Amino acid sequence: MDDTLREQVEEEAEKHALFNAIKHESEANVGAVMGPLMGENPEFRQHGDEIPGIVGQVCGRVNGLDHAGKRERLGELAPEMLEELDAEDEEDDRVLGDLPNVEAYDQVRMRCAPNPNGPWHLGHARMPAVIGTYKELYDGWFCVRFDDTDPETKRPDLDAYEGILEDVEYLGFEPDEVFKASDRVETYYDHARELIEMGGAYTCSCSGEEFSELKNSGKPCPHRDKDPETTMAEFEDMVAGEYSSGDMVLRVKTDIEHKNPALRDWVAFRMIDTPHPREEAEDYRCWPMLDFQSGIDDHLVGITHIIRGIDLQDSAKRQRFLYDYFDWEYPEVVHWGHVQVDAYDIKMSTSTIKQYIDEGKLDGWDDPRAPTIKSLRRRGIRGDAIVESMLELGTSTSDVDLAMSTVYSKNRDHIDDTADRQFLVREGTELGILGGAPEAGHPPVHPDHEDRGDRDIPVGSAVLVEPEDLPEREERIWLKGLGCFRYTRDALQYTGDDIDAVREEGVDVIHWVPAEDNVPVELWTMDGVVEGHAEPGFRDQPVDAMVQFERIGFARVDAHEDDGSVAYFAHK
Repeated sequence: MDDTLREQVEEEAEKHALFNAIKHESEANVGAVMGPLMGENPEFRQHGDEIPGIVGQVCGRVNGLDHAGKRERLGELAPEMLEELDAEDEEDDRVLGDLPNVEAYDQVRMRCAPNPNGPWHLGHARMPAVIGTYKELYDGWFCVRFDDTDPETKRPDLDAYEGILEDVEYLGFEPDEVFKASDRVETYYDHARELIEMGGAYTCSCSGEEFSELKNSGKPCPHRDKDPETTMAEFEDMVAGEYSSGDMVLRVKTDIEHKNPALRDWVAFRMIDTPHPREEAEDYRCWPMLDFQSGIDDHLVGITHIIRGIDLQDSAKRQRFLYDYFDWEYPEVVHWGHVQVDAYDIKMSTSTIKQYIDEGKLDGWDDPRAPTIKSLRRRGIRGDAIVESMLELGTSTSDVDLAMSTVYSKNRDHIDDTADRQFLVREGTELGILGGAPEAGHPPVHPDHEDRGDRDIPVGSAVLVEPEDLPEREERIWLKGLGCFRYTRDALQYTGDDIDAVREEGVDVIHWVPAEDNVPVELWTMDGVVEGHAEPGFRDQPVDAMVQFERIGFARVDAHEDDGSVAYFAHK
């Protein structure tokens, strides 16, 4: 390589190294620089053995600069690339929007409050994606609070507590604190007692139907005017478990003539006979309703901003009655619509997915057909691809549609550069090899990274190809990395033609694997399990690695066994 070309390589590499380091606020990475460098400068490829060393030296110099220095240098070399980065930052902020009234608080404090009644479906990812990003934008604080005070209707799944925290981490966030509401029942009792002493709550033994008739007609419950002493005594009996489910509730006094019947004297505590699955909470029978529990917790941990579904507007209104009694300031609230996700035949509901698993229609929570975070993770979808897709939905009160093609596109941007290429033949047709063909094929490990070398795929006496790739009799095909063959006598006759057969004569290029030395593979997809055979080097791909099965799509390596391997299909 002459000095002029070397200077050109160094300059182009420096621009991409600066761009990479600034965008990710980290050190420049040789692998991440090589892809765009070689893609934009194909004339560099003939020097592929020398260029990685030059790029490494450039990255070392770039990484010696601080963030401001990197920005200044990129502005000198390629101001348009710096403008592109700034435009991306502005777009991110604009899509997500500003939180209301931030200046009124010393610190933005938010909460992700899941019900741990099962693993998360994809829609659940929106909350940690958004509040985790807001935390970063405002240098704030957020907690995960498990709202697990319903041991019957939405019975907690003991595995879900840890599983949800793993999902939050997979999405790229770490909560500042973690709470379980079922650990805080005594705190809720104490606040209920204060409310009773204020005259703001009363015990009610009306049946649900009786109270509903009174409420809807704007008439007070006959128990509403109990003195606080009687209410307190009956509440203590509730706490002691003296009542059975349905016998007694504690109601918050609001406005019995409120224009919205849902806000009239709402239930704060009820009796539940079913023990909580957590050993630490199994003795409680008097449980707070979510609006009471959540309202108390939001104040006690200093939540400043709440994001919740538009269907929960009444929750904020109910809780404001509670806050007025205690003379507390209610947090800022952002309401958003529901997320609808395409590409799945199964409703995005924890109970529905659980039912499908129980009925054997799904193989588990990580079945590729399940719209769950566990499933996407097993398929090799990166958490940051999900987060980026969720942020683009914004916080509109309208229902929004998440296209899985968006998630796949963003995931492709993250994995394409590092995913080795592999051949996988599905339902292979065996064809003999004739005519002195090379003993092995040598397709590149990655077409954009010559420095990563070629694969060695032995040919043997026969190969497997996909049935739909068979040409007409006496026509030619090009076995990628091997050469040109004519289909004749139920075999492939090596012709020795050069690459012009593809470039100028339109010969189709197909993938293949040796008929004998290959790896049986089960490829789990959203349409079921596909049987196939991979090239022998697939055995060397580590579990969890992402590969691209050429002409098929990206997949995550799931397992290697003596009798074959398992992979999970991600997307094309």
